[in-house]
Amino acid sequence: MTVSIRSEQPGDERAIRALTDAAFRDMPHADGDEGELIERLRVQGDLVLSLVACNSDKAIVGHISFSPVAIAGSEGKWYQLAPVSVIPSGQNSGIGSSLIEAGLDRLQGSGAAGILLVGDPDYYSRFGFTREHALTLSDALDPYLQMLQFEGDPPSGQITLAPAFG
Repeated sequence: MTVSIRSEQPGDERAIRALTDAAFRDMPHADGDEGELIERLRVQGDLVLSLVACNSDKAIVGHISFSPVAIAGSEGKWYQLAPVSVIPSGQNSGIGSSLIEAGLDRLQGSGAAGILLVGDPDYYSRFGFTREHALTLSDALDPYLQMLQFEGDPPSGQITLAPAFG
């Protein structure tokens, strides 16, 4: 499926929520609040970058969001990638990869020091993410915590996510 990537625009909110809810509905690792999470990030002003993938009919078929993170003792702008959503019928077609690459390019171009995420290491390693770091989030999530550094010295320390993540 060929898609175009653009920034979220006013009026996209309902389509993003429906898409995200559908994308995570049957996922075993999902909390069921991914759509609500995006809304909380938006309301709290922590949706730093929100991109959508649109099909040839201009319908939204994918979404990705990035929010700020703080790393104790580290400088530079760091962000978390979460969540990335693709309509169920479009999963495994490259839409998610296109969104991830576009988001990483935009944040790197804006001076970000790097990106963090919690996810499948086998999937995200293809984008340059690594588990080789000295960062901590929680005992349960640390095995899935990954980093992609763009610039500066490697950070180390405890991570604090945007408040929307609770």
